Amino acid sequence: MSGERIVQRGLYFDEIQEGAVYAHSPGRTVTEADNVLFTTQTMNTQSLHLDAAWSAGTEFGEPLVNSMFTLSTLVGLSVAQLTQGTIVANLGFSEVAFPAPVRHGDTLYAETLIAGKRRSTSRPHQGIVEFHHTARNQDGTVVATAKRSTLMQVSPEALAAEGAAEGAGGAVTERPTSGGAA
Repeated sequence: MSGERIVQRGLYFDEIQEGAVYAHSPGRTVTEADNVLFTTQTMNTQSLHLDAAWSAGTEFGEPLVNSMFTLSTLVGLSVAQLTQGTIVANLGFSEVAFPAPVRHGDTLYAETLIAGKRRSTSRPHQGIVEFHHTARNQDGTVVATAKRSTLMQVSPEALAAEGAAEGAGGAVTERPTSGGAA
C-alpha cells in the first residue's frame, strides 16, 4: 500500500480537450418529490408543476418537471467529471432550450461538448471554457441544451512548467492575485 491519497476532482483548463464530448454517469431519475421540493423552494407556483388535477387538463395530461430543475440537473451531472474543484466561476449561460418535457420518472443523461477554450487575458493563470451541455431522457430524446461559459483554473503543474520556461528566457506573464475581468 503506497499511502497515496487520490482526491476526486474535475479537469483543469489545460486537461480539457477542445472538441471532445464527455459522457457523464450516472444518470438521474427524477421523482415527483424532486419536482415539488425544487418548485416550492424556488417559489415557482406554476400549476403545471404542482397541481395534478389542473395539469391533467393540459395538453400534457400530467404535471411536468420544472425546467429550471432540468437545467440544474443537466449542469450538475457534468460537475464530477469536468469542474469539481477546478472551476473558478460560471460566467454565463446562453441558448438554453427545452425541446421536450421532462416527466416524473424520467431518467436524465448528460453529455458535454467542449466547444472552445482560451487563456484569460486578464487572469493568465486561468482559462475560459465554453461547454455545450445536452440532456436526454431514457428514450434518447433531447430534453435540454445549454451553452455555458466558465472560468477554470490552470493546473499547478502547467503553471510550474510555464514558470520554468519563463525563468529560461520565456515571456514573463503577470499573474494578478485578485480582481480584473476575465
